Amino acid sequence: MDTGIIFNIQRFSIHDGPGIRTTVFFKGCSLFCFWCHNPEGRRAKPEIQFFPQRCIGCHECVKVCEHSGHELQDGSHVYHRDQCIVCGRCADGCFAGALQLTGKRVSVAEVMAEVLRDRPFYQTSGGGITLSGGEPLVQPEFARGILEQSKAAGIHTAIETAANCRWQDLALLLPFTDLVLMDIKHMDATKHREATGVSNERILANARRLMATDRPVIFRMPVIPTVNDTPEEICAIAEFVRRLSGLRTEHNRRRATSADLPSLELLPFHRLAADKFRSLGLDDRAGRLAPLEKEQMAALAEAARGCGVTVTAR
Repeated sequence: MDTGIIFNIQRFSIHDGPGIRTTVFFKGCSLFCFWCHNPEGRRAKPEIQFFPQRCIGCHECVKVCEHSGHELQDGSHVYHRDQCIVCGRCADGCFAGALQLTGKRVSVAEVMAEVLRDRPFYQTSGGGITLSGGEPLVQPEFARGILEQSKAAGIHTAIETAANCRWQDLALLLPFTDLVLMDIKHMDATKHREATGVSNERILANARRLMATDRPVIFRMPVIPTVNDTPEEICAIAEFVRRLSGLRTEHNRRRATSADLPSLELLPFHRLAADKFRSLGLDDRAGRLAPLEKEQMAALAEAARGCGVTVTAR
């Protein structure tokens, strides 16, 4: 597919793979993690974000909306999301930035025009392009088109994925992917479903199949208070990654080098997405959680290392 829906292209990223990178955020996700740092990437369609604290009461949105999606009540701006058809006219006229349209359909060529702007930075830093989201595997053909053209241009490619997808969709991307950054949230199927809305069965199966390929993999675990922040839960995932290392060595019929073996990265929870949740009319359940201290993250990382895997923690 030559077009797809994204909600952002972020240049000069440094946490989405090696070097300086351009991260393309796909819209749409098959998981519903209540702590999601990019809730604007959940739905596959464009949406209006409303930030009431920025509204200056200029009435422009009321004037242009033909579906009564906006009104002023006693001097306060009320947005009727259920009446909005997401045409974007209100956001176009809102110079204060209280209304923003998130998500737009773009072509592979348009994405590549942005990505190629920073080719010198990729070359000097060992960086490249990363497809993130949301979830790029929700739009596999579009993702493949970007990766294929990036590889043809000599640019390092990476995907960030939860791998809750058909294996054939993930396999479609692998020939043009230099690095897979794969999330694993929990090893317990019941707790995984409670936290994300889906089972982890397909995710773990895809992780095992990924080890039968030669693609470098970094497993990433967002450490969420009350969800997976105990040494036992961390070590369960670390043990899984260690067993996957054995699968890769067995598949290659030789002793795999450290570059071939998967590693584990622990990502700290933060509450920076609170405004995004409110802007989309979503309940910010994670706003009631307290982020872990650096010392706690360090202790969890040390526990994971005790399982015999390479671990990094931010």
